[in-house]
Amino acid sequence: MSRQAAVLQSHENEQLSARNFQRLSTFIQDYSGIKMPANKRTMLEGRLRRRMRATRINDVNAYCRYLFEENGLDGEAIHLIDAVTTNKTEFFREPAHFDFLAAKGLPALAAKGKREIKIWSSACSTGAEPYTIAMVLDEFCEKHRNVDYSILCTDICTEVLDQAVAGRFSEQMIEPVSMARRQRYLMRARDATRNEVRIKPQLRGKLSFARLNLMDEAYPIETDLDIIFCRNILIYFDKATQAKVLTRLCDHLSPGGYLLLGHSESIVGIDLPVVQIANTVFQKR
Repeated sequence: MSRQAAVLQSHENEQLSARNFQRLSTFIQDYSGIKMPANKRTMLEGRLRRRMRATRINDVNAYCRYLFEENGLDGEAIHLIDAVTTNKTEFFREPAHFDFLAAKGLPALAAKGKREIKIWSSACSTGAEPYTIAMVLDEFCEKHRNVDYSILCTDICTEVLDQAVAGRFSEQMIEPVSMARRQRYLMRARDATRNEVRIKPQLRGKLSFARLNLMDEAYPIETDLDIIFCRNILIYFDKATQAKVLTRLCDHLSPGGYLLLGHSESIVGIDLPVVQIANTVFQKR
């Protein structure tokens, strides 16, 4: 092994110090709301190393010095958050929510005279959630010709937003999508070896995308939304942060509108202007 290679390997084997882990975890929670407890230290270090390759910094502690002592955060904060966020998602995840919308939520909104149903997917990841919503809404609007819809899709992670805008997914990702919906809403790649599909343009055109940090004090979003999805993100926040985020979300929901959370999430102990009408489905009073 050459001396240069040996030095590089020694840097890569150097572990994240306790002080730098604390600095990183504090910044990540303050910036994004995501808790980074001590048992996440190895995971955090692994994700940082993937980002470090782009900066050509081989020592994880040197990377931290760059961030916190050399003003590196000015240009690196978004990339750092991209590296550490978890972006698990799938089509028709927690399907009871979509069953509720099709059977009860959407008919109720249409019965109130809604001509455009406005939806916000507030942690949209690579797009599986909002494209699922779009399929359900498109089917509903096919039967209710006087109703239209729009979906705003936001996430803190720029990398997943780029993927969501493209609307491309692997064959494995679309397994939960029925064959009828695949035929109606998906296009297969011309090159069959790519094992990839793309959402058809007429569905992609109903979605708009933007980067948004749920930790911001105010959201530059309309306040008359009919449905807000905020699923499987609150579990990464502490209770105080959950309360702040949920309160702000409710501020953007119309009376009678619906807030949908992940099935492992709860609003117990948080004072919100909503009533529970189904499992993790809440309606604004």
